[in-house]
Amino acid sequence: MMGTYCCNLLRNFYYPNYSITKGITNFNCVPTRGDSLFQKPIYFDFCKHHFDSVLVGVGMKEVVEKEVRENGRGFRWVEVGDDITKEQKESISKLPFRMANRCKALMRQIICFSLEKGNISDLLVAWVKIMKPTRADWLSVLKELRTMDHPLYLEVAEHALLEESFEANVRDYTKIIHHYGKNNKLEDAENILTAMVRRGFVCDQVILTTMVHMYSKAGHLDRAKEYFEEIKLLGEPLDKRSYGSMVMAYIRAGMPEEGENLLQEMDTQEILAGSEVYKALLRAYSEIGNAEGAQRVFDAIQLAGIPPDDKTCSLLVNAYAMAGQSQKARIAFNNMRRAGIKPTDKCITSLLVAFEKESKINTALEFLIDLERDDIMVGEEASVVLARWFRKLGVVEEVELVLRDFATNHQIS
Repeated sequence: MMGTYCCNLLRNFYYPNYSITKGITNFNCVPTRGDSLFQKPIYFDFCKHHFDSVLVGVGMKEVVEKEVRENGRGFRWVEVGDDITKEQKESISKLPFRMANRCKALMRQIICFSLEKGNISDLLVAWVKIMKPTRADWLSVLKELRTMDHPLYLEVAEHALLEESFEANVRDYTKIIHHYGKNNKLEDAENILTAMVRRGFVCDQVILTTMVHMYSKAGHLDRAKEYFEEIKLLGEPLDKRSYGSMVMAYIRAGMPEEGENLLQEMDTQEILAGSEVYKALLRAYSEIGNAEGAQRVFDAIQLAGIPPDDKTCSLLVNAYAMAGQSQKARIAFNNMRRAGIKPTDKCITSLLVAFEKESKINTALEFLIDLERDDIMVGEEASVVLARWFRKLGVVEEVELVLRDFATNHQIS
């Protein structure tokens, strides 16, 4: 009796509006995850949220059955049983051993999720209500979904941005925009950027560079230039990635000269572009037969301390060959050989095509003999070019005799 009186007295002191005769509101005390004596208990109003049962233990099977209702929507949380597919069981078995139980519980639900169960957002709301995840928990789940390349990754990531427990920052938005950009979903990326700004975040150089890169890959030069100008308006020094993304945008738009101008601007600021940017610019000049541009970029590559390889040398040879300058193409080829770089079959083919255009059959034969002397085999692509050219001239048998005689004399000597 005395205990009941004390209990009522304390209840009236902390909750003066509480009446023991009222059956509408019942308070149940649930300790928080830390179980600290100094932590305040958390009270749930069960008139608004009906939870059936919770049993989350370490070293035992988790049994969770919850239902969260909000604005007329609800998701009934029932722990995944054995009635799942073999593929689902295999995916669940591959979850990281050290992943927190609350994260594994959500991963199981996502792996076995279907539209018949409701909306993925309702599932995540239920998880937040029941499990009280931290940012680390969210990141653990997102990392695993990304590793699995799960189709619901983006939906989960976008929902996480709205949850207070996720503690979203600009980089979280950047990752989603980058993901949309990779899949060429430009409108979705723009929507995420707009939502980010609306929620009070400020665009920085990293996220604007991501937009430049996205529109560069999609071939939208104007939009890439707009975002590049926004980066300049930040008043910060542009970094290597920002410049590189814009250079690539010009290259993809068929404007290598503009891209080269940006490279020169980088050089004045002592910002070194990545080797992939130099090679892309060299390839752009090579494909259109701009030998002077290709030579400038090739020289810039060496000044940047990037050692030339068979690909860069082949692009330079091809540029001269495309420009109808077979003599300079041969010089570039010889320089490559002197540097100890073995030519590719494509490089040999480019030179033979240049000789064919200028009807230099004798020069081509000398070139083939030099290759034979250096034990360099002519590949399939180059052989096709030779066969077509010699057949057109009607000298197939004569050429075979010349090469056979040379091979015989080379073996004797």
